[in-house]
Amino acid sequence: MARPPKYRQVERLPVVTYFKPQGIPMSQLSEVVLTVEELEAVRLCDLDSLDHEVCAERMAVSRPTFHRIIVSARKKISEALINGLAIRVEGGNYRIVLSKLECKECGYKWQGNFCRRHTKCPFCKSTDWDNVKD
Repeated sequence: MARPPKYRQVERLPVVTYFKPQGIPMSQLSEVVLTVEELEAVRLCDLDSLDHEVCAERMAVSRPTFHRIIVSARKKISEALINGLAIRVEGGNYRIVLSKLECKECGYKWQGNFCRRHTKCPFCKSTDWDNVKD
């Protein structure tokens, strides 16, 4: 009997979970499904330019496991872009990690899952905040 898969740590949930090519009706569209942890791997490695070892640490997986996740994600994204498929982000085996945040305007500190477009300071409602490192 196989052991249950470990949860991957995810710092940010996606705000947008569906991408489709322009000009193709939904009824004629095929799609690929990208898991939340695959999207997180792409964010850490390709957007934040972190190396695989650091990405693996942040996601609480081994380096070979991170490599498998990022290769799978890139293959799905490439397939969608080249073949004109939609990308749906859903599912996976992940756990959300809360970040330490600090408001730049009032100095209030809190923990939460953040998104640059949607997170506001719970105290003063400012959108000007930073992710605080330990």
